[in-house]
Amino acid sequence: MAFFGKKDEGGLLDVIRCDEEEYLIWKWSPSGNANSTVKENSIRWGSSLRVKDGEVAVFVYKQKDGPMQDFIEGPFDDVIKTANFPIISNIIGLAYAGQSPFQAEIYFINLSGNVRRPFGIPYFNVGDPRYPDFVVPVRANGSFTFNITDYKAFIKLHRLINFDLEQFSVGVRDAVVKRVKGVISRAPQEAGIPVVRLNQQIDVISDLLQDKIRDEFVNDFGVNLKRFDLSSIEVDESSEAYNELASITKLQQTRMIDAQTDVSVDNLRSTQVINAENMAETLRIQRKGAELQAETQFIGAHQINQQTSVLTSAANNLGQMSQINTGGGSGGGFNPVGVMTGLAVGGAMGGQMANMMNATAQNMPMPGSMPPPIPQISYTLSINGQNAGPFNLQQLQEMIRNGQLKADTFAWKPGMPNWESAGSITELAQLFASMTPPPPPPPPPPMTPTA
Repeated sequence: MAFFGKKDEGGLLDVIRCDEEEYLIWKWSPSGNANSTVKENSIRWGSSLRVKDGEVAVFVYKQKDGPMQDFIEGPFDDVIKTANFPIISNIIGLAYAGQSPFQAEIYFINLSGNVRRPFGIPYFNVGDPRYPDFVVPVRANGSFTFNITDYKAFIKLHRLINFDLEQFSVGVRDAVVKRVKGVISRAPQEAGIPVVRLNQQIDVISDLLQDKIRDEFVNDFGVNLKRFDLSSIEVDESSEAYNELASITKLQQTRMIDAQTDVSVDNLRSTQVINAENMAETLRIQRKGAELQAETQFIGAHQINQQTSVLTSAANNLGQMSQINTGGGSGGGFNPVGVMTGLAVGGAMGGQMANMMNATAQNMPMPGSMPPPIPQISYTLSINGQNAGPFNLQQLQEMIRNGQLKADTFAWKPGMPNWESAGSITELAQLFASMTPPPPPPPPPPMTPTA
């Protein structure tokens, strides 16, 4: 007596395998037609099962408490027996000595196969939060590719009873379309992308979609999103709302450009005024230095003039020493003692003047031997597309401290063939290196021992 009716109905010894070249999920049937009769789902013990590497065979048994499954991962090539199918042994046992067919739907899942599906979204309205009265028609196109990596999670969601891949793909595509429309509709507000610029920001919007769609594929469908391509976002440029919105946006951009230009011009003028003031101050300091240098050079001559005046007065008084009366008489006349005193004092004064002249002559620079003034190094800077300067090294160091001069600012001085960044010029690089770095952060507080 057969287990399922007549002995010759179903249960023939078969070789159960999948010979499809491209598939994701494929249902096996002895006649090649899936989902036919109960008879075709009757599998006899002793039939062979062949599962290639990279695929898994799933045996689905209908039970009162719900479907149960056996999973046979490839590579596998053996006959169906209890040792390989633990669920079967629990269902039918050994009452029929392995001679009875059992009911099962057999699915092959390709773990290395991919399914690619295109999608197209017809025109839908997208609004700009800045101008809520204007909604512009937008449409999108693209494709997505998915595969199965966790087949147990996939079967748990879909159970594989009369599974239809095309119907499943349609459900996935509908979810993708819904998500794409939602992200594009919210992009102007959430990502700050103007409606008239959506097609120019397709990469940004595609990145926003990737993570959200990938999570839905795993949680809702049990598949892995392998690739998502948003190929185009088309704005209906023939619509009245688009033309009005584009006109308003263009006018706003023009005004913004004009305002930015005015600010740049004002900044340039202010910079030029500051440069002129700095240059005037620099020239004043240089003139003052030249005056001090001239006074230093001629201080020796000034000392000679002063000492000569003193010695002249002493010489005038020297002539009167010969009239000194050393005898106590009241009469004048030649006094030898006074003459000798005058000669002694005169000799001392002469020696003093000779020493003074020699010392002064040694300290006085020789004609033509004065070194030229030290040249002032100055650089012209390129700020906001305009030339500013020239600035000396002291001014440049102050500009570095104030953040006005950065390492990537272009600079030039006479003798340089081209403009170079300030950080690549040795003289200026030393200014950047000499800046004091910010103080280190305070050490962390000591750990309080716990009891």
